[in-house]
Amino acid sequence: MEERVRGQWLESARTLQRFADQAAGQAAAVAAEVASRLRSGGKVLAFGNGGSAADAQHLAAEFVNRFLRDRPPLAAVALTTDTSALTAIGNDFGFDQVFEKQVRALARPGDVAVGISTSGRSPNVVRALRAAREAGCLCVGLTGEGGGDLAELCDHLVRAPSRHTPRIQECHIAWIHALCDLVDEILFPLEPT
Repeated sequence: MEERVRGQWLESARTLQRFADQAAGQAAAVAAEVASRLRSGGKVLAFGNGGSAADAQHLAAEFVNRFLRDRPPLAAVALTTDTSALTAIGNDFGFDQVFEKQVRALARPGDVAVGISTSGRSPNVVRALRAAREAGCLCVGLTGEGGGDLAELCDHLVRAPSRHTPRIQECHIAWIHALCDLVDEILFPLEPT
């Protein structure tokens, strides 16, 4: 059993190393754009299913509360948390529209939409990113190696270098933490000591 755990952790470390090599520059570029939009009054809308829903909520919480330093709250909403909206939309129109309808209600030009789908093929994430693009949002997709249907919809497509869901999700949370750190550094730089 110990060897099984060790093997998973080593595979995770190798995947994160490849991800660091390929995605660090992209994380910096996305952070600059997100910070600019937040500074101008925009907000971040994040969404995904299952573990990706948890990642969307994690991202929103880090922006609204704080990441590593005390600073004013940043506007971010996880579209995965309003059970009344999710169940009403799902019941009346279908699960494929649970994020799209919220994006159409909330998104404005200058906002950022972060759609998270390990496969890149989740219909509700795809539809929401399409609606976000129509609304004039910066569209960021977090996905796995292939990219799926998100590739054509995103200004920035963050691809974890794996097809294995746990490794993809580990890369996504590492990327989210990097994004939060960089946005904080851009908007609220620490005074030199």
